[in-house]
Amino acid sequence: MLRILEAEVENVVKVDNYEVMEDLYYSEDYMWVRVEDGKAKIGITDYAQKQLKEIVFVEIPSEGTAVKVGDPFGTVESVKAVSDLVAPISGTIEQVNGEVGNRPELLNEDPYGEGWLIIVSPTDLEKELKKLMDFDKAVEWHRKIILES
Repeated sequence: MLRILEAEVENVVKVDNYEVMEDLYYSEDYMWVRVEDGKAKIGITDYAQKQLKEIVFVEIPSEGTAVKVGDPFGTVESVKAVSDLVAPISGTIEQVNGEVGNRPELLNEDPYGEGWLIIVSPTDLEKELKKLMDFDKAVEWHRKIILES
């Protein structure tokens, strides 16, 4: 029988071995969104990076590129698979984390911090945030996907 262990540390809850951060929104495409000054900082979840294992390459479009919620905007390649990065928010990319291109392992080392991918100037932030999971829903969702795996 699988046991889901949870431990809360500061603003992080561990569901089994996966971290879920407070103050973020989550998509079912394993992306997170942090709202900062009306912009959306976007990255992959701890669950995603652990499932991918060792990330070796990241492809992200350049600044000025439009992204649409639900559409792929880049890829992450690991020793295990190549996966699409699916936009959780629509808008225009204002900033790209170039350090991730140089050091893709940042996604494994610090997915919620230094491993962020892009900052988007959103087209309809409030409407699209309502379609994402808040912290409580994300914790429940992680419990569910862990039980199903």
